[in-house]
Amino acid sequence: MKKANIMTNRYEERLGTAPILPLIFKMSLPAVAAQFVNLLYNIIDRIYIGHIPEIGTDALAGVGVTTSIVILISAFSSIVGAGGAPLAAISLGQGDRKHAGEILGNGLVLLIFFSLAIAASVYAFMKPILLITGASTNTLPFAEDYLSIYLLGTFFVQVSTGLNTFISAQGRPSIAMWSVIIGALLNLILDPIFIFVWDMGVKGAAIATVISQACSAVWIIRFLTSRESSLPLEKRYMRLHKRTIAAIIGLGISPFIMASTESLVGFVLNGSLKHFSDIYVSSLAILQSAMQFASVPLVGFSQGFVPIVSYNYGQGKLERVKACCKIVITVMFSFNLVLMLIMISFPSFIASAFTSDEKLIEKVAQIMPLFLAGMTIFGLQRACQNMFVALGQAKISIFIALLRKVFLLVPLALILPHFMGVNGIFAAEAISDSTAAICCTLLFLHFFPRILKKARAIS
Repeated sequence: MKKANIMTNRYEERLGTAPILPLIFKMSLPAVAAQFVNLLYNIIDRIYIGHIPEIGTDALAGVGVTTSIVILISAFSSIVGAGGAPLAAISLGQGDRKHAGEILGNGLVLLIFFSLAIAASVYAFMKPILLITGASTNTLPFAEDYLSIYLLGTFFVQVSTGLNTFISAQGRPSIAMWSVIIGALLNLILDPIFIFVWDMGVKGAAIATVISQACSAVWIIRFLTSRESSLPLEKRYMRLHKRTIAAIIGLGISPFIMASTESLVGFVLNGSLKHFSDIYVSSLAILQSAMQFASVPLVGFSQGFVPIVSYNYGQGKLERVKACCKIVITVMFSFNLVLMLIMISFPSFIASAFTSDEKLIEKVAQIMPLFLAGMTIFGLQRACQNMFVALGQAKISIFIALLRKVFLLVPLALILPHFMGVNGIFAAEAISDSTAAICCTLLFLHFFPRILKKARAIS
């Protein structure tokens, strides 16, 4: 047992000793690969659903309407995953393994509570919620079929997305990657079987997703309770501590807001678009998938570098924090810019992956350049905001999370259509994305040197 602990601690200790550039990519590439594969959960569902004979376009719109609720469910897991894991990494860097264990144990209890509360609430008000998010008479049955089954797997979603980051925080990104890949590959196999072979349509897609998420959750729990884990999940640490819960929620509220406001935006955008036509709701489902294609890899990269920054910040190795920051901003900005320009240049090709409906492809091709224009510089916000989270800066992170969606996008999406028609809804996304990215970068340039100066004074 002692030998096993020595071996697992070596993975953790390399966060503070290995050369920065190779370490960032060694930690990030498995997480990026996992997020690319994880993206298949949503995209593959939509590709298969969009190609169901006769009902594909309406079914795609119905599942697209549920996206806001699915995002909201995942957002609660980010309170623990994106809030608790950096705090655990900082504690590990400080050598306080007991507190790190308490963060993990209390995090699991929070996830169980979230699972029960979310599933019960959404089941109780499913139909009115779906109508508010943009479901029409034609698309509501498909939305209800998908969501009623998806909710059965709420606990698995919470665990698989909420606890996986604690594996990366131990310096084990490959293990974290496989937890995602196992579920996604299983989803790839089960989707066509349930949807087409067994002719279960939208319900089949939901069943395949629940089974896949369950397998991922089992994999994660198995590792965290094994001798391989340097930060094991132990029953003695599941007793709730007010300060620990408050700290997790305090830092996790920023990524929660960032994720949950995506849901809020879905409510607003879909609710506005349904007044023009269902084809715009279907278009938004494709556009959001395209946006995910760019943002999800950045999320994976963040999962790789955040433990490095948090661990070294906890150890007081601030030069390593600065070196990591420079690499992160360069890589995330460049990657995002190139990918967005490719998508803007070839919108019809991307749309054709989701549907064979020529009218829908044409509509997406018209809208996509406008919709994604502001995303060209959004890599800056992803980098700077996640650096704030990694450094435990809760208040700044919360403001940035609220800025993009709540303060900018929602008001613009309600106001601009009065002047620009339906294009105003899509232009709102572009304006809010670019404005938020610029503001976030300026805040980071102002506060980052001060955060390091304060840390030096304490050490």
